[in-house]
Amino acid sequence: MSGEPVKITVLGAGHVGPVIARVAIEAGYEVSIAASGDPEKIALITGVLAPGAAPQWAADAVRGADLVVLAIPLHRFAAFDPALVAGRLVVDTMNYWPPVDGVQPMFEDRRYGSSEIVARRLAGATVVKTFNHLGYHELDADRRPPGAPDRRALGVAGDDADAVARVAAVIERIGYDAVRLAGLRSGRLLGPGGPVFGAALGRADFEQAVRTAEAA
Repeated sequence: MSGEPVKITVLGAGHVGPVIARVAIEAGYEVSIAASGDPEKIALITGVLAPGAAPQWAADAVRGADLVVLAIPLHRFAAFDPALVAGRLVVDTMNYWPPVDGVQPMFEDRRYGSSEIVARRLAGATVVKTFNHLGYHELDADRRPPGAPDRRALGVAGDDADAVARVAAVIERIGYDAVRLAGLRSGRLLGPGGPVFGAALGRADFEQAVRTAEAA
């Protein structure tokens, strides 16, 4: 695993997936998008919300991808086939939020953050957490060029330093400052109830919020 990703595959064609696909395309990446079934069923929505993204069957989309974005509804994760992303770099954008998703037994083990649970199930993949702590509409609207005074920070959490660096490069390129957290366990700081969830923060304030939370 080396170098910045070139081909990105987004799994999920709901609210989040097409927006990630669109901002990635506009940043110059080659993007495929897949849902749970026939790509023809998402061709229209893809053409409108993520023009330039190629709708494909999930297995075809993942094949050859440098980075796979997992943007499916969390309640569907229990049925997700880990073999589909074996050997891949996977970005987990999901949140466990019982008021929204209902109680999901798989994610009720409070010893682990949701992305740690995802990583344990996707043991053949390398999992990095990001994109989950801002709204999908903000992901599009809040992009800024490097050095802009109002450029927003996004957290990136993972246990593999090279994988985190590759994902951070994508974050920077699409229009955000990437803040690397201590590890995948720290990804829980990005989720509901965490200090940066839903907060529009620049790099310095984001880093301070994370440091304060980790020291508590």
